[in-house]
Amino acid sequence: MDCRVLGEVSENPYVLLLNDLSLIPISHYFFAFLAFSFAFLYHFLEFHFLQDLFNGFRGSPIGLTYNPSSPIYHGVVSKCRILHARYLATPWLSSPHFQTVFLSFFGRPPAFSYRRKLFNLSDGGTVALDWLLSSDVSGDVFSTNNAIPKGDTTPIVLVIPGLTSDSDAAYIKHLAFNTAKKGWNVVVSNHRGLGGISVTSDFFYNAGWTEDLRTVVSNLHDEYPNAPLFLVGLSVGANILVKYLGEDGDKVPVAGAVAICSPWDLLIGDRFIGRRLLQKFYDKALTTGLLGYAQLHQPRFFRLANWEGIKKSRSIRDFDQHATCIVGKFETVDTYYRRCTSANYVGNVSVPLLCISALDDPVCTREAIPWEECRANINIVLATTKHGGHLAFFEGLTAAGIWWVRATDEFLKILHSSQYMHVQKMVSFGAQSSLDSSIDQGPYVNIAEDGMVAAVGNEQAKENRTEDVLEQQKTHQRKTNEMVSGEQDDHMIKPEPCSGEIVQSSEQATTRQDSKPLDVISPVRRCLELLSQRSRWSFWLLVYVAIVTSWPLVGSALQIVFRKKLRNISRAA
Repeated sequence: MDCRVLGEVSENPYVLLLNDLSLIPISHYFFAFLAFSFAFLYHFLEFHFLQDLFNGFRGSPIGLTYNPSSPIYHGVVSKCRILHARYLATPWLSSPHFQTVFLSFFGRPPAFSYRRKLFNLSDGGTVALDWLLSSDVSGDVFSTNNAIPKGDTTPIVLVIPGLTSDSDAAYIKHLAFNTAKKGWNVVVSNHRGLGGISVTSDFFYNAGWTEDLRTVVSNLHDEYPNAPLFLVGLSVGANILVKYLGEDGDKVPVAGAVAICSPWDLLIGDRFIGRRLLQKFYDKALTTGLLGYAQLHQPRFFRLANWEGIKKSRSIRDFDQHATCIVGKFETVDTYYRRCTSANYVGNVSVPLLCISALDDPVCTREAIPWEECRANINIVLATTKHGGHLAFFEGLTAAGIWWVRATDEFLKILHSSQYMHVQKMVSFGAQSSLDSSIDQGPYVNIAEDGMVAAVGNEQAKENRTEDVLEQQKTHQRKTNEMVSGEQDDHMIKPEPCSGEIVQSSEQATTRQDSKPLDVISPVRRCLELLSQRSRWSFWLLVYVAIVTSWPLVGSALQIVFRKKLRNISRAA
């Protein structure tokens, strides 16, 4: 009996468990490992194939954000069938990371050749303008001498590439070829130092450098004044585009514009791209492109920036610290990001603007999209897709097409045939920077339940200023009348009062003096009325707080008064 007990005690439960596990075939462990790896990668790489499968591969609808009174939506976007349809990503690219990587390494761009024209800037810089005419893709014989007539009315689409990209990028070629195929002329404005052109001045481009775009747009408008000019910005190029449109407002000679996958807020984008492992991969890839750009122009970077710091850069922020901030004369990296953020200029855009972003963009986060600012501007329509990656948006079984290219072409075509194309405003009075206007137009903030802070319009503030101006005008008019009447009394004989005339008497003067204290109370009354109009609940909450806080003092005083009265009554009785 003792031996049996000792034998049972000696059996370790873990040993029994291991013995049982050893009986399971190794192939089962292999399949379990594969299933676990598949589930992990499916979540890690943000696949949505199963969601598309369960949805019957119908795709997801396009989200449109616009002002209810926007003429651009009702007159243009409402007629865009692509924007009111659904977007279905290529099934075997059902991941934003797969789409973005596929675009970078493959992309399947169409084959064609540009016509290059070098454009010299006022500061000595040089940019390459790569043209693709409609005749170049229509089957006609390619000729370098085939120039655009000065009086040509064929629309021109100016494309602004993304960070370290040029006209040879796959997504640029897709856009240029499809636009030229529609019968329009396309010109790609390469950034300084890109497209095989050397940097010929001490100025480099950055995410907020709008001077080159402004000069190129002005030159194109002067050369082809009868041709409608449209702008398309991509990624960082979209940030430059929106910032330029906001800076110049009505003065831009642009008929319409499209911004694709804009980073919107560079400070938020900087925090996002260093947050997760996959985002750090994109950060490293983009930094490698920036280092290659710096290596091409080493002599100038060595002289103007911190070359040793540039070589040691491991992120976009490091490169901006050692290169962009020094050359651009920004105090800090955050200062550079704040000043070059295009979201600050959205409210001042006066050109019909279509903005397209993917909610699963792994580079430009959805957290930076200025939803409320876009909704407040009647000239902007924001289109968001559930999937698409960064600048990819591949569609079809063979991934032969890009969705945003079709959407852009359709929007510009309908805008061109409508009455809503923007016309340049030659004279502008009281111009102010967009940053100032955004502060002036948003003196109040609205905190939503999710913690997002949005600016509230300044209609009430304008009403307050209007009332104050009117009050000042009335006071000034009354004082002027009194001064004029006094002068007339001193230099002229006072006429006899007659019917229809108002004669100032001593009683009226006394009445005016007695009514002066009311002018002191009226500002307080006006503030209370405005407070009650702005938020009725806040007004009554203020009244409740005032009653609760003052009740101990008021209650004690009332108790003392009534106690004395009761005591006097009891004595009299």
